[in-house]
Amino acid sequence: MNVPVDLIKQLRVKTGLGMVECKTALEQTNNNLEAALDYLRKKGIKISEKKAARETRQGTIGSYIHTNGKIGVLIEVNCESDFVARTDDFKELVKNLTLQITAANPSWIDRESVPADIIEKQKAAFAEMYKDKPEAVREKIAIGKLEDFYKEMVLLDQLYIRDDKFTIKDCLTEKIAKLGENIRIKRFVRYELGE
Repeated sequence: MNVPVDLIKQLRVKTGLGMVECKTALEQTNNNLEAALDYLRKKGIKISEKKAARETRQGTIGSYIHTNGKIGVLIEVNCESDFVARTDDFKELVKNLTLQITAANPSWIDRESVPADIIEKQKAAFAEMYKDKPEAVREKIAIGKLEDFYKEMVLLDQLYIRDDKFTIKDCLTEKIAKLGENIRIKRFVRYELGE
């Protein structure tokens, strides 16, 4: 299939991937740019799943102080090699994560980090709010509300502030696929004056 060069360039600009990967994605999707983006995203998920068990002992600590000097963030992001930790793509990821934490104020990195007692309190609050509804309806509402809680309070589940079509987990998956190494957010802390 003949793939127009301008389409390849557009896909490269959007993804930062190489020409061969972009051309292959466009060939697989009949030169449909949006479908090619989706194809590459799914491919990235498969790659990140394969790399998830690999050890991450290198990385960097990123920091950000908001311009008003009232909010500051520290984050540790790990990868497999010092080489990847020094790349512009990795540094950009760390910077964007600090901005995300500054703006969206998550409390936990992933769902597994949320203490069980917090989840139980949330469920109890939802049950109380909708106690007049039938049991089956109450359960569905509680599941939906818990999902909303995760999207608000869990970093990996939050919508990316720079492009709300993606979650932070999607962005991390994309970087894992692009850089070819496992990447993990180890920890973060957000300081706000007066808290």
